[in-house]
Amino acid sequence: MSDMFTLAMPWWEFILRAVVVYVVVLGMVRLTGKRALGQITPFDVLLIVLLGNAVQNALLGQDTSLAGGLLLAATLIAINYAVGWLTTRNLRMERLIEGEPVLIARDGRLLDSVLRRELITYADFDAAMRQQGCRGIEEVELALLEINGHITIVPRRQDA
Repeated sequence: MSDMFTLAMPWWEFILRAVVVYVVVLGMVRLTGKRALGQITPFDVLLIVLLGNAVQNALLGQDTSLAGGLLLAATLIAINYAVGWLTTRNLRMERLIEGEPVLIARDGRLLDSVLRRELITYADFDAAMRQQGCRGIEEVELALLEINGHITIVPRRQDA
């Protein structure tokens, strides 16, 4: 019972480990692109579970105490809150952490190189057009890949 609250390393090492893992994993997620964030598939759920398991030892080291786990959880929640607070108050940090919308089509023309870079399939783009009432690319004035991974279509105006 006494081991439940005995830390296997100094308290500050838990916080340092949490900050390092948070920053590195955030960077990895940002590198995967926006489209990966917009779709949750069974593969994504598996990745999240495995990622959590993979970083567990990096976070806890040899510690298995309740106190260590709670300190780590509190640190991760505090970091996440701080990042949210910072991105709502600093445009530069918001762009760095969350990214910016990306133009993927303009004036009825798809930007193929952008689709490839952002890992958007033609099927995904066609589905987004249908969902937003466009029957073909010729009806699209602008298409944007939003920071949350969703595709927004701005249809061409129909002059009467």
